[in-house]
Order: sequence, then structure tokens, then C-alpha cells
Amino acid sequence: MPVIVVANPKGGVGKSTLATNIAGLFARQGHAVMLGDVDRQQSSRQWLALRPAAAPRIQSWDTAGDSLKVPKGVTHVVLDTPAGMHDKRLDAVMRIADRIMIPLQPSLFDIQATHVFVNELRAHKRGGDVDLALVGMRVKEHTISNDQLHQFLATLKLPVLGYLRDTQNYVHVAARGLTLWDVTPSRVERDLEQWQPLIRWLDA
Repeated sequence: MPVIVVANPKGGVGKSTLATNIAGLFARQGHAVMLGDVDRQQSSRQWLALRPAAAPRIQSWDTAGDSLKVPKGVTHVVLDTPAGMHDKRLDAVMRIADRIMIPLQPSLFDIQATHVFVNELRAHKRGGDVDLALVGMRVKEHTISNDQLHQFLATLKLPVLGYLRDTQNYVHVAARGLTLWDVTPSRVERDLEQWQPLIRWLDA
């Protein structure tokens, strides 16, 4: 059972956007998926409360406490995480993670924080057992900040799965407890195209 963790020490980089859409993807594929949220803000849990009953089911996972135990009865687990995750919480997440997807935005502060975080993950005792990959979020093409992000990611020597554009599509679907996979494909065609490398990594 794959456990996909979405993590970055910075807040507001798009972790919940990625986590909910990954869970929505797995649900649309027919998997028994569970979405957990170890962030105090509980953004993913709040999103699940909005999800229509007719949409492919995503179960909620209560992640209270310092220890995390992968629940039974599901085939795929997605875990949303808080900003500033360190020490016991990071250790608990690393113990169960199979893959960690790291979102970041094209800003100097995100870049610096992500560099430190990647080194922290690599230094963990399970660092060599967990697959890491990066995703650029809210990217605006043909901007200096976007160019700087590309240059920085090349220095981390990690897979870069793609760059998701800055669009209101994610905001609109999230407001209804939905994902890109729950609406008419023609409405989000460009976004679905950008997700193809992410899907290949998740399904590998």
C-alpha cells in the first residue's frame, strides 16, 4: 500500500492542493484511498467535509497524536503535512512514507527553506528508503522568478515532476470539495496535461 506524503516546511506553497488532487486521482482510478492531515489547520479534512456524496469516495484518516499508524482497509494513503514539520512529527511521517512530493513556489524564501528541508530528509535514517520528488507550484511562465526556480531545482539532484501553472481552476474545484478529476476534462485540459508526469511517478 503506497503512502504518499506531501511536505514542505513553508506554509502556503500548495501542499493541500497537491494532497487533495492526488487523493482525487487515486479515487477516480478506483482505489480505496484515505486522506490524512497532520496540519493543525486541517485544510484537507475541511475540504473532505465539502466533498459531494456522488464523487468517488475518499476516506478521512484521524492522525491525532505523535505516532502514525497506517490504517487498514485501504489501498492508497495520502498525507498532508504542516509547515515547520520537524523532530518527532517528521520522524513519525518518515517511518510510514513511501514517497514524498515536495511542492514549492518560485520565491527566494521557498527555495531556501526547501534546500534545508531536502537535506534534512536525506539525513534521516530512512532517507535512502523514501523516494523524493519536487513540483513547482503556481508557476507563471516567462518570468524571472520562474527561471530562477528552474535553475535552483537543477541543483538539488532530485526528480522534478513538473510545474503547475497559476490558475483559479484549483481554487474553484477545492471550494466544492472536488478535484481536477471530478469535473469535465475540457474545463481543465491544460492542467490535466501538466499532471501527466506526476501521475507517472505516482503510479510507478
